[in-house]
Amino acid sequence: MKKYRGYLLDLDGTMYAGTRIIEGAKEFIDYLAEHNLPYLFVTNNASKTPEEVSDKLSSMGFVSTADNVVTSAMATAMYIAEEKPGASVYVIGGTGIRTALEDAGLVVKVTEDVDYVVIGLDVDITYEKYAVACLAVRNGATFISTNPDVSIPTERGFLPGNGALTSVVAVSTGIEPVYIGKPEQHIMNKAVELIGLPKEELVMIGDLYMTDIMSGINSGIDTLHVQTGVTTYEAILEEKIPPTYSVKNLLEVIDYYEGRKTYE
Repeated sequence: MKKYRGYLLDLDGTMYAGTRIIEGAKEFIDYLAEHNLPYLFVTNNASKTPEEVSDKLSSMGFVSTADNVVTSAMATAMYIAEEKPGASVYVIGGTGIRTALEDAGLVVKVTEDVDYVVIGLDVDITYEKYAVACLAVRNGATFISTNPDVSIPTERGFLPGNGALTSVVAVSTGIEPVYIGKPEQHIMNKAVELIGLPKEELVMIGDLYMTDIMSGINSGIDTLHVQTGVTTYEAILEEKIPPTYSVKNLLEVIDYYEGRKTYE
């Protein structure tokens, strides 16, 4: 197994599941920190700021600061700011996406007369929010969604994700959005830019094939599947394009790196 110079890591199912730390996850982050190997947590969660994401990780014992976090909200803001600096945006979503848009110099408005409509996960979604979004898209606003996740894992079970919310506007208007988060390249481009290493020196680590692993494959980055979350090893074997590696948990990676185990 190749030892990489930089690491891009998923959160849910890879680092933790709700409030439970995944076996081997904390030890692996400790290993990276001790060996001065740079790493970024790459998350489709647009409702939290990098500081809030990092605070949760730190409270669970992970070595993390806001600089270790890349969110789909950050990537969305960068995408719009590069396409149309100072653009006006109608946004459905939480603090994370609103803060990212404003920090990028974009103007958040509450009317349908805007350049862009952005949808991120909003647990306080209402019919009126949907109505304004649909009117704005029909008026010509560019339609963007932070990520396509149709469900999200919680202690209660799988709840509606941002992709499910996005589908309401897509179905109503007949217009499909530009997705920014995993498995798209937009969020990965932001992560590569921030970590400052060539793609061939990076690996994307995650549990879910259709988002985490495909984000690496779509971006030309090696992938490491961990069998600790949604996608099983048996399911991985059935995929047309397999991940570069698949491991039981991240403790195995440490064993490979330290020569205590050989990857087969």
